[in-house]
Amino acid sequence: MDLFSPIQLGKYTLKNRIFMAPLTRCRSVEDNVPNDMMARYYGQRASAGLIISEATQISTQGIGYLCTPGIHTPEQVVGWKKVTKAVHDKDGKIFLQLWHVGRISHPDFLNGDIPVAPSAIKPAGEVYTLEGMKAFETPRALRAEEIKDIVKQYATAANNAIEAGFDGVEIHSANGYLLDQFLRDGSNIREDEYGGDIENRSRFLFEVIKAVTAEIGADKTGLRLSPSGTFNDMTDSDPQTHFTYVCEKLNGFDLAYLHIVDTLEGDIKHGANTVELSILRDAYQGVLISNGEYDKERGQATIQKHQADAVAYGVLFIANPDLPERFKTNRGLNDADPDTFYTQDEKGYTDYPAMK
Repeated sequence: MDLFSPIQLGKYTLKNRIFMAPLTRCRSVEDNVPNDMMARYYGQRASAGLIISEATQISTQGIGYLCTPGIHTPEQVVGWKKVTKAVHDKDGKIFLQLWHVGRISHPDFLNGDIPVAPSAIKPAGEVYTLEGMKAFETPRALRAEEIKDIVKQYATAANNAIEAGFDGVEIHSANGYLLDQFLRDGSNIREDEYGGDIENRSRFLFEVIKAVTAEIGADKTGLRLSPSGTFNDMTDSDPQTHFTYVCEKLNGFDLAYLHIVDTLEGDIKHGANTVELSILRDAYQGVLISNGEYDKERGQATIQKHQADAVAYGVLFIANPDLPERFKTNRGLNDADPDTFYTQDEKGYTDYPAMK
């Protein structure tokens, strides 16, 4: 078994274990609607065993970045249909990542409203708005009844994704966004049923999982976690215990997969409480995807040691639309241009060359 072996994911047999990680690219320039340029971009990368789309807002309240796509309006559903068709026409598979940024937003995105979070704790850092960089603001704590409404929004967004032609969805519970904010005791100091001990802080996540799987099926539902992550000012006093509990409980849901952001150099630099991938692998019995600064050799070793079943590549897929073929033939790789990661045109997006 290696990167090039087929893999069963839910009801799908995928052609390889080289997955495309979710990558925010800020190309939805008109009303957060996916467009023809995005269809070309994803279609170019359809040789991935699975494409996981860029993070996609489940509601207007979930917006936190300029020119990012949504899945909550009819126009957005129609726009995504162009993308899924482009991928399916090249025999690819694609899941949509469901996203609510929580406190990592700003009133500029929310018609003046205050961002929401588990608790009224201001994150360190700034956000890029139409008026330039602005400091994050102190969010307001969600009321319990509002949490129930957001759970329904996740289910509706999942249904919209299937209508748009996606093969499934990935629930984004990583990288310091809303679901991750509930999981961590550095951002969740609630005293109701959604805060306190590990079981309560995980309640919102599992309510979302139950709602989404009831709507579209567990075999079309994946989940992303970042147990060691420090991005967006995230901390937790005991992530190993907490995320081991989450992984063990996930075994009862028969999801398509669990996607783990492995410890990154930046996390270590920022004082992460590191959770080893092997510990989560022991806790979770289903298909596990690993992601985080992998190259071909490390990906091969991780799969061959059975620490993961597939590897998701990010920056390498940005610069190399035909990454699986380059890996297979040991050809050289294009270098990515970070200056074009979050711009709004074709440059650095659809113009990376494939092999001749």
